[in-house]
Amino acid sequence: MSALNDAPIPREAGGPVRVGDLAPDFERPDHEGRAFRMSDLRGRCVVVFFYPKDYTPGCTAQSCRFRDGYEDFTAAGAEVVGISGDGASTHAGFAGRYRLPFRLLSDADGSLRRLWGVPRTLGLLPGRVTYVVGPDGVVRHRFSSQWRIGTHVQRALDVVRSLGGHGSGAGPSSGPGLSGGGVARP
Repeated sequence: MSALNDAPIPREAGGPVRVGDLAPDFERPDHEGRAFRMSDLRGRCVVVFFYPKDYTPGCTAQSCRFRDGYEDFTAAGAEVVGISGDGASTHAGFAGRYRLPFRLLSDADGSLRRLWGVPRTLGLLPGRVTYVVGPDGVVRHRFSSQWRIGTHVQRALDVVRSLGGHGSGAGPSSGPGLSGGGVARP
């Protein structure tokens, strides 16, 4: 955020979404065919987590950790949304099998990863990045790590709690292991 007017920092077209940027708006059907629009969640915190693929060990573990913490996220006033390149029918089976209470969105064409600037790992694997978007639509936290799966969930929950789910006064996250304006380094 700018110290002069608290306006969100403009993002370079095609560059990665960073702490202080307005979260990109987009619309997609979820795994149940319901329309999802990011801007419809203005006024609430939103945790957006990009992950590589349904049913893989790491992605299943991450999704189940978000499931296990889902009541904590909703009690803190946040919504959770998972995004991968899998199709809606694969997401529906994955959500059903693991009782995932949050929405899963398909990014089969990779356009959401490009919109958010989610990098690939080692140039091969779709990246694993978690964002916390404040109620004002501004990104308050970004964590990128293919391997530290549990850290995605705990850091996101800590940030949501610090924002109170409905307020934006806490600013970007900081603390152990965080540097560069709220971006955690693996």
